[in-house]
Amino acid sequence: MMQDCRSIAFAVVTLLLSVMSAHADDGAIIGRWYAALLVADRTELSDLLADDVRIKLDDLGVVQSKQEFIAAIDEWQGAVAGAAIRHRIEKTEDGVTTVIACYDFPNNDMLMQETFAITDNRITASSQAAVAETCDAY
Repeated sequence: MMQDCRSIAFAVVTLLLSVMSAHADDGAIIGRWYAALLVADRTELSDLLADDVRIKLDDLGVVQSKQEFIAAIDEWQGAVAGAAIRHRIEKTEDGVTTVIACYDFPNNDMLMQETFAITDNRITASSQAAVAETCDAY
């Protein structure tokens, strides 16, 4: 009986550690995302995105494919010059990580809520919506 309890406890601990490790990996992927976004690193962004990713820009009513997102990086590169991006993970639930991000551009800033679904170390879905026109609440 005691051996069965130990086996069950070991299985539960192993499962919890694997779930915690997966969330830690998701945090690392998200950190790489923002670092690459800040310098408009097309190669790194492309590596982070799954081939069938869908990126939803709620405020614009646009859904982009991987190819469309990467093609828009030239325009983004000009916008992000001299900017800073701060982010913090708010929660992870049902395989989706919610992030609050402050985009601090030279002439303005914007607070965003962004979500990421990550599978096999690739972003498979993302959404982005403005929360505020300043980062005061960050």
